[in-house]
Amino acid sequence: MAERPEFDTEQFARGERMRREVLGDAHVDASLNRADDFTADMQKLVTEWAWAGVWTRPGLDRKSRSIATLAMLTALNRPHELKAHVRGALRNGVSVDEVKEVLLQAAVYCGAPAALDAMRVAAEVLREERAIG
Repeated sequence: MAERPEFDTEQFARGERMRREVLGDAHVDASLNRADDFTADMQKLVTEWAWAGVWTRPGLDRKSRSIATLAMLTALNRPHELKAHVRGALRNGVSVDEVKEVLLQAAVYCGAPAALDAMRVAAEVLREERAIG
């Protein structure tokens, strides 16, 4: 947030804009508002490095980045981040069917346990977003 001097850089502002566009204001506000003396440096690193340094690159569109991110988070079995990125994927134009296909693909290459957990998380988010019944 702007009142934190360590967050007052152009790189941070650029990353924060992208992060908000993909993950939404509520998610980003919660992450930044939870930042304390111990975790603020991680918020700065992730916002500047991942969101400004990678997500703003022209080589892939946001939809492609979201699809790749869903697959990688499934492989790493990171349900908390997966939940946020399923919402982001929907914002980036990934359809419900495409989310399902990414997770089915992940089952083959990452293993069924990881993909089953990812499917549960994705279904929870999709129900919350009223994207599925």
